[in-house]
Amino acid sequence: MHFRKIVTLVTTSLVSLLIASSAFAQELTDGAAAAAAAEGEVGLKALAAGLAIGLAALGGSIGQGRAAGSALEGIARNPNASGKIFTPMILGLALIESLVIYALVIAFMVKP
Repeated sequence: MHFRKIVTLVTTSLVSLLIASSAFAQELTDGAAAAAAAEGEVGLKALAAGLAIGLAALGGSIGQGRAAGSALEGIARNPNASGKIFTPMILGLALIESLVIYALVIAFMVKP
């Protein structure tokens, strides 16, 4: 249910951004049109970089929360297994976090 609300919010935000940019458009000369196109391209790249890191952070945090919650639940049920649960949990959290860091690197590569 929460996922549907998030998707609706993101979609509504993107549609609002796209509609607003076309509503305030102006007719430009050739030189100004080329400069505006380059500026618009920079803006779209920045938007793409922001969305990439935002979605990666959202997915990573959801994954880390579920992994840590499941590990703590397993430890609560069987405290003797905490040593066997803790190491794979830390490894899993590190792998999830590495995916978010990859998204950050890609966002910096996309942004001019």
